[in-house]
Amino acid sequence: MVHPARARKLLTQEKAAVLRTYPFVLILKKQVFNPTLKEYFLKIDPGSKWTGFAIQCGSDIVFRMELQHRGMQIRSDLLTRAGFRRGRRSRNLRHRKKRFNKRKRLGWLAPSLMHRVLTVKTWIKRFCKFCPIVVIEIEQVKFDMQKLANSLISGIEYQQGELMGYEIREYLLEKWGRECVYCGVKDVQLEIEHITPKSKGGSDRISNLTLACHNCNQRKGDMNISDFLDDRQKLSKILNQAKSPLRDAAAVNSTREAISNMASKYNNVKNWTGGRTKMNRVKQNLSKAHSIDAACVGESGSNIKILTYQPLIVISKGHGNRQSRKTNERGFPALITETCQKTGKEIVKKNPDGTVKTIAPKKKYTHIHTGDIVRFKLDKPCMTKGNKKKGIEKKVRVPCGSYTARVKTPTPKGFEVLINNERVNVSTMRNVSFAYRADGYDYKFAHV
Repeated sequence: MVHPARARKLLTQEKAAVLRTYPFVLILKKQVFNPTLKEYFLKIDPGSKWTGFAIQCGSDIVFRMELQHRGMQIRSDLLTRAGFRRGRRSRNLRHRKKRFNKRKRLGWLAPSLMHRVLTVKTWIKRFCKFCPIVVIEIEQVKFDMQKLANSLISGIEYQQGELMGYEIREYLLEKWGRECVYCGVKDVQLEIEHITPKSKGGSDRISNLTLACHNCNQRKGDMNISDFLDDRQKLSKILNQAKSPLRDAAAVNSTREAISNMASKYNNVKNWTGGRTKMNRVKQNLSKAHSIDAACVGESGSNIKILTYQPLIVISKGHGNRQSRKTNERGFPALITETCQKTGKEIVKKNPDGTVKTIAPKKKYTHIHTGDIVRFKLDKPCMTKGNKKKGIEKKVRVPCGSYTARVKTPTPKGFEVLINNERVNVSTMRNVSFAYRADGYDYKFAHV
């Protein structure tokens, strides 16, 4: 890692060249023999929607990144596809037969979960390639389930230490939505409360604990929850939720185990719990962010100095799909229609041989691809394109000037981009340069 001023100086003196734009990587033009390298730690905080990355050198955090997954979109697409296949089977049309062998292999993960493992694997390989990483520290489990059930599993020191309290509090905050279960108030100091009071036989098991604000906790006192709550519906909801496990946490924990096993193939790995991460962040009075949580992972995160305040935001976009024909909401091929000028009705277009016209997938072009980040110049103001399907009839004037944007749709001679969430069509490749070629991700920097 080099200081930005030193990087600019190396580029100005032509001693280095840009190897990669996101994240920004330089390569020296002259080989250095026997270089003196510092030790860097790669720290990861895996999550269901976001994964935080941080690179630490000594006590300094020199790089931060936040990766947004597309697991929910993958799950939604798979459910849609399964619905289409079931519909074709029930209508006895040409279809894909059901899978005969339903058993899953050992270690199998759903595609939406496996996506998280593979994207983290991609970035671990990239960081290990461009930076001398000596160890990877991962927040493997958000909650230590065994220690929550039996705190003596690692000895009396763990039971009476500060970490045990943070494990329980963090688990309850996630389980009960960070609000008082009785009055629903948020953004206040919440207290751990026993559903069945200890004076009436209640235990300290995690299934008997919940969160309440100070006022509700004092008013309830040692009353039974059935006597304290008049709303039978709310009472039933609390009792059912108290005995149900945190399913999201269990799913994330299974993914983190796979991530840890995968990372061990590329470097040394140390695993830590989320309770320690939160304890480090709270003690240092740091704000809540995915990359900051990653920086606070493990013992090395107890005393850190953040040198970068603008993390790189990476959004998973995928590489398109392999559909041969677009489908409508019912799974039938989408047809090309036009409005009849006389009757005003929608008429299906037909080919010369009498067959109906279907919407073909977008053509692939060689001059540019979806996802390329380009720098281009508008010589004169232009108007944005409307979208009749979304009801956007209004057109916005875009002033002339230089822009950097991600390609949304290639066109035969140019491309289409989004500028301020408005579609702009660039009809030529003149004055266009590539800042970054498409690799399945979108890149931007967080606003400070």
